[in-house]
Amino acid sequence: MARRKRHTPEQIISMLRAIEVAVAQGRTVAETCREHAISEQTYYRWRAEFGGLKLDQAKRLKELECENQRLRKAVADLTLDKLILQEAAPGKLLSPERRRACVAQVQQTLGVSERRACRVLGQARSTQRHVSVVPADEDALTAAILRLAGQYGRYGYRRITALLRQAGWRVNHKRVERIWRREGLKVPKKQPKRGRLWLNDGSCVRLRPSWPNHVWAYDFVTDRTHDGRSFRMLTIIDEFTRECLAVNVARRLTSDDVLHRLAELFVDRGPPDFIRSDNGPEFAATAVREWLAQVGVKTLFIEPGSPWENGYNESFNDKLRDELLAREIFYTLPEAQVLIECWRVAYNTVRPHSALGYRPPAPAAVVPAPVQPGSATLRRTGQEPPGGVWLT
Repeated sequence: MARRKRHTPEQIISMLRAIEVAVAQGRTVAETCREHAISEQTYYRWRAEFGGLKLDQAKRLKELECENQRLRKAVADLTLDKLILQEAAPGKLLSPERRRACVAQVQQTLGVSERRACRVLGQARSTQRHVSVVPADEDALTAAILRLAGQYGRYGYRRITALLRQAGWRVNHKRVERIWRREGLKVPKKQPKRGRLWLNDGSCVRLRPSWPNHVWAYDFVTDRTHDGRSFRMLTIIDEFTRECLAVNVARRLTSDDVLHRLAELFVDRGPPDFIRSDNGPEFAATAVREWLAQVGVKTLFIEPGSPWENGYNESFNDKLRDELLAREIFYTLPEAQVLIECWRVAYNTVRPHSALGYRPPAPAAVVPAPVQPGSATLRRTGQEPPGGVWLT
């Protein structure tokens, strides 16, 4: 089939002029049109469109028509892009899985091509066509993460990863984070980094612990039972190991109670080189300072109104309040004593500590060594794993 010949504006105007001259000489339109190989309908359509125009005017008209077509196409494209963006899910599509689902929804709803939807939504077509392979242990790992997240509501995915590794899973922390976000679990916000504490003369405010039993720290925490009556807690920690040595719970604690508890700990663990505290009356009492000097323990009092100088103990008190006190109702004092002691044992033996490489301060079991990222597998229990270390 022969292709239809397209005429330029110059050719059209030239033929119209020739036909008009022939018609003026007495020839018919039909005869003249046959000589120029066009139909009468084409002649009348050309005359309505180009009649009386000059060549430059015809060129300008053609350019305007082309520009009008381009603008119409651009407006149509922009309108379609707007519809695609409106059809997409609100907010940022951060994960490839969500972007794949969004592109598929846009294709199904608006009937656009995959290329168009990917271009508007910023999705690579190779990513869109990627078929993800779900590991066989995905459901079991997800169930384990949900169980731990429900048990330890204030832990982030890093501590959950450490608990999974303690339980025998060989799992990459990035995979735990992916499942964590997919299940809609809350990722705690990162705390801002804090600089070292320095005086104006450049000297350091606090002594840094260098070995176990080097520096202990103690402080008081106050809470209330359900009937509104307050009780106090004496928290004692080892700053080097981060271990909580004791949490005494009573309605009233005096300097004599502090000495009694310290004496028990000194008998079990030996006296530390230093003990850090604020300037409270229970700690700064003359009897407490004299007794500590007798057993060879030096006191480190922080500056008044500067609790950040006792940072290790303040950090522990914050975790105690955030993970237990703010989430439990204590109806009686004995109930508070039992629950707080259970939390202290879990803090020392189970809870991963970020400053210790996500290991508990005083684990009482075989803890496997850190593994390289890879596929998550559950190791059989009942025997020490390869590379396991015994921590005391």
